[in-house]
Amino acid sequence: MSETFFSLEIHPRFNETDALGHINNTIIPVWNEAARKPIFEIFNPTLNLDKWDLIVAGFTIAFLSPTNYGSPVSIKTWISRVGNSSFEVTQQSWQLGKQTSETKTTMVHYDYGIDKSQPLSEEIKQRLSALTGE
Repeated sequence: MSETFFSLEIHPRFNETDALGHINNTIIPVWNEAARKPIFEIFNPTLNLDKWDLIVAGFTIAFLSPTNYGSPVSIKTWISRVGNSSFEVTQQSWQLGKQTSETKTTMVHYDYGIDKSQPLSEEIKQRLSALTGE
């Protein structure tokens, strides 16, 4: 893999704005999830929900500047930490050359059948570790 991060361009919809005319804070996590699709495909190339093996353990968002309606937003996504059964995804939203948020999400490789985390394979660890964001 030659890319070290993924990028998704979002075109904000009018209904995603709040009373102040900014993109509502609840929308950024939705956009982030959409931008994580290439990471989901590392684990489950067909995105078959019957074989889903990831779970969100938690996330934090720093809102750095308002995101506004009317201009595209780029979501940059990379891996900032790889553990034994979990990894951290860092995502930044950018609009008109200005960073508007940064999110850190902890994802866990998970077996829903036994309700327990599972170790990441060495192949998956290597693929995730290549996504440095640089």
